[in-house]
Amino acid sequence: MPPPPPQGAMATGASIHVLPCSAGRPKRRSQRRGTSSLYVRASADSNTVTLLDYGAGNVRSVRNAIRHLGFGIRDVRSPEDILAADRLVFPGVGAFGSAMDVLTRTGMADALREYIRRDRPFLGICLGLQLLFDSSEENGPINGLGVIPGVVRRFDSSKGLIVPHIGWNALQITKDTQLLQGTDGHHVYFVHSYHALPSDANKDWISSICNYGESFISSISMGNIQAVQFHPEKSGATGLSILKNFLSPNSSGAKVPSCRKASKLAKRVIACLDVRSNDSGDLVVTKGDQYDVRDHSSSKEVRNLGKPVDLASQYYIDGSDEVSFLNITGFRDFPLGDLPMLEVLRCASEKVFVPLTVGGGIRDFTDANGRYYSSLEVASEYFRSGADKISIGSDAVFAAETYLQTGVCVFFSIHCNL
Repeated sequence: MPPPPPQGAMATGASIHVLPCSAGRPKRRSQRRGTSSLYVRASADSNTVTLLDYGAGNVRSVRNAIRHLGFGIRDVRSPEDILAADRLVFPGVGAFGSAMDVLTRTGMADALREYIRRDRPFLGICLGLQLLFDSSEENGPINGLGVIPGVVRRFDSSKGLIVPHIGWNALQITKDTQLLQGTDGHHVYFVHSYHALPSDANKDWISSICNYGESFISSISMGNIQAVQFHPEKSGATGLSILKNFLSPNSSGAKVPSCRKASKLAKRVIACLDVRSNDSGDLVVTKGDQYDVRDHSSSKEVRNLGKPVDLASQYYIDGSDEVSFLNITGFRDFPLGDLPMLEVLRCASEKVFVPLTVGGGIRDFTDANGRYYSSLEVASEYFRSGADKISIGSDAVFAAETYLQTGVCVFFSIHCNL
């Protein structure tokens, strides 16, 4: 049985100073030091990274991870910004076709090809890896950037696979690279429906593979061009180590990879926090019998187990590979007016570098002024505030009923738990 995703050690870079946390298997609370004890200070002349956010989705977590490591961010506004970048991070999100449409229309596709041709430091994440290939079956076929030979294909659900591939899976290192130093066999976080397959034409690019029904490319490396299919910003200390290796590489060279068994999804350790406001209006973590969360003493106060962000951070430090917030009174109020809950997500995403899930109150809503908000608008605001996944209950039932009656599928997101 594979271990939970390890909170791995960070290698010291040439231009930064690091306090590492312990490596290997997650330890018990009394034995472990989490990533709250890890910080990076970038030198004044190398503390900025260029981020290509083309506006298709939430990249808050990538921004938070980069800043956590001590680096500033310069956003791409034009193709010239790409060509002028010293280091470029491309956290691709959304669909392959729409991404290529935006990149081509803005002139950024040609700028990316030229930047990569010059072998400038580049890190693609998730869709940022897939777009490097010749084409994709998603929305297509659609031509990609054409940097790496191959076609991006959908996982075959007819083989019994759950699509998308969501969870922590182990890397099998196939090439010595600085980026993946010390990560062989470590679990990292994936969420994707499409993948690129190894072939003779692209084998020189591949730096690691992973297995989900079949072997697929989990990372590539050629010169200064790097890309990963997984989400390092959501892969705990191992992911932060990978990001740091790109942002501030050292000259010590990578370790020779060790032999590992075939990768497979890890068992999960998910912290679930029931959240609601107490009588003073403060958002607290609580517990009770269903919705009865008040003490049975004379005070009758809402049980207060702690502040949501503090507890989420501690669970992350102690080894949880996901933190889930359930707003247990969210069904009573207008969720977009619940500023404390949205702020919890924003603050937690700055300290917790594993997936954040939120549930409660995600439904169609009409406010006191008669303004109608769809459940999709509510979910989108949660995503923008830092959630990686949402959990929907009653609205999922309504969507299923609508589908059975009309044949029309109500689409939320591939990151929704029904």
